[in-house]
Amino acid sequence: MIEEKIQVQKWSPEQVAHVVGIAYKTVYNWIYQGWLDIQLPDLPDHGIRRHRAKEKRGTFNHGRSIKERPHKVETRQEFGHFEADTVLSGKRKGQAVATFVERKSRLTIVKRLHGRDSQSMTQAVLELASQLQDKLKTLTVDHGKEFANYQTIERRTGTQVYFAHAYSPHERGSNENRNRVLRRFTPKGQAIEELSDHQLVQINWYLNSRPLKCLNWHTPIEIFLLNLRH
Repeated sequence: MIEEKIQVQKWSPEQVAHVVGIAYKTVYNWIYQGWLDIQLPDLPDHGIRRHRAKEKRGTFNHGRSIKERPHKVETRQEFGHFEADTVLSGKRKGQAVATFVERKSRLTIVKRLHGRDSQSMTQAVLELASQLQDKLKTLTVDHGKEFANYQTIERRTGTQVYFAHAYSPHERGSNENRNRVLRRFTPKGQAIEELSDHQLVQINWYLNSRPLKCLNWHTPIEIFLLNLRH
């Protein structure tokens, strides 16, 4: 059970330890002593913290600054405020995926993009807004060129888009964290095209059915559905 959670569903040892009812250090000790068939590459960040790669996407410098974003978004007390980003494969061309994270529940929605341009991202955001109806209140993004059509998004959805400062991933901390977990399912260099629609659905489920410490060990899908009904 522990090996399947860590290797397949990409849980952390701490998440497994909470569900099993043991100290998380015990899980690490079992791994290091060889009592579990788990290798360091199976662990989050391979057991080490990684340096952030330098941004290589095209950027632009327009839009509403995150400094103007309402304080209630920062505190995560209100539902419906999302962060968005793009995760690329290692190829210069080809597909990418958009990731949307709801700040209060940490629910992550991974959508396939058919290009790396602003038109593809805009379409993905419009689909998300339609699916959520009136629940998409704000969107916080970086200055990647795929968000250049932010005015179209605002006009067609009524959702205000806020831009984080350059080289400030902590301002979209939920998105950065979820992207790191997503990378464990889609390593850099693997083409997005290699992922089937079924695999994307499975990854969405794995990301949202994991108990999170920041949610008092509830899962993102639990918190999201609870707030969606209100």
